[in-house]
Formats: sequence, structure tokens, C-alpha cells
Amino acid sequence: MRAFRTVNLITQLNHFRLLPTNISFASQASFSFPGDMSQVSDNGSKEKNEQDNSKGSKRYSDYIMPHILNLYGEQPRARDFEIYADNATFEDPLMCAHGVKQIKSAFYTIPKVFSESGIVEYNVKEEIISPGKHEILIDNKQHYKFWGRNIDMISLIVLLVEDGKVVRHEDRWDKKPLRNRENMPVLGRILEMSRRGSMLATHVLMGFGKDPFS
Repeated sequence: MRAFRTVNLITQLNHFRLLPTNISFASQASFSFPGDMSQVSDNGSKEKNEQDNSKGSKRYSDYIMPHILNLYGEQPRARDFEIYADNATFEDPLMCAHGVKQIKSAFYTIPKVFSESGIVEYNVKEEIISPGKHEILIDNKQHYKFWGRNIDMISLIVLLVEDGKVVRHEDRWDKKPLRNRENMPVLGRILEMSRRGSMLATHVLMGFGKDPFS
């Protein structure tokens, strides 16, 4: 949820059927998943359970995951964006960022819109695609508080990593592939243009990726 949201965002998302189907609104910040998913208690403590399909090899996720958790949290720092390559992209159903500056603008909106935010449960899998090229899948649950309302969302974060740097970051709400020109030739193009427009507007509002925190 990286877009610069307005008060009627949820209504707009439902209108365009972009809101995850299993999004829920809760009154308590206490969550659990069955099986291998991690747990979070009322005091916000987390226990992670990470799975690795590339045993015996270097795990990029060990270095990247702490920064991803910070980015989705309430106060991302400039150093957290060092995981990205200069030409990296970030995309979710509302926004498409090109380059580190735009990615900064996308994530710096979070503490300005939400009083609480973060990934509260997650499960990590990492696979080797080719030498130096890995794919990291983060099956996760995100929690936000907007105007006193708790918003919980299931997501699949997909990271493409080359030589230790993230070159592609997708946040797939409800674990569904992003709609684009490849899977929806006409509507997909319109949605792509909408995501770029949303990103450019956010980029301007956020000072073109200026770091607000040290």
C-alpha cells in the first residue's frame, strides 16, 4: 500500500476492484497464521520462520529482509534503500516507481498516511535463478492503522536480486499477479499508466525522494 492515499481511498479501491478480497478491518493488533507463518503478540513482538531453497549458498535474504521490514514500518531510513540497484523498480496495484529516488518517495508516504504500519508475519523463500541472480518470495501479512481503523492485508512480495542488489520489487496484494498489458492487453495498459501517474504525483508531493530521516 504505497500510494499517497486520501480519505476515500478504500472506497475508490473497491470501486475499481483493486482492494484485496481478504482485507480485514480489526480492532486489535494481534495476529496469527497456521503452519509455518510467524506470530505477533499484542506487544508487537515478532518471531520469524524463514525457509531457504538454496541451502549451501549465499542467502541474499539474510541481508535484505531487515531493510524490507524497515521500509514497510513506520520510519524507513535512507540506508534501507541501499539494497536497491540504481535502476531498480517497485510496483504494487496502485503505484510503479522507477529508480531509487521514486522508490524512496513511495515508501516515505507510509508514516505520513498511517499512524501504524509494518509487516507483522512473514515467511521467506529464496531460490537461485542463475549465478548471482536470486528470487526472494516473502509471503506476508501487513498491518496498517488509518484514522484509528486497523487494516490487515495479505501480500506476496517478490524480489529479483542480481549481484546482491534488488532490481525488481513487486508487492502482490492478495497474492495475485499485477494487472498489466501482458495479462490484460487493454485494461492492463490503462492500469500501468494509472500507476505511473500516481507515482509521479507522489514523487512531487514527497520532495522527489528527499530523505526526511537521517
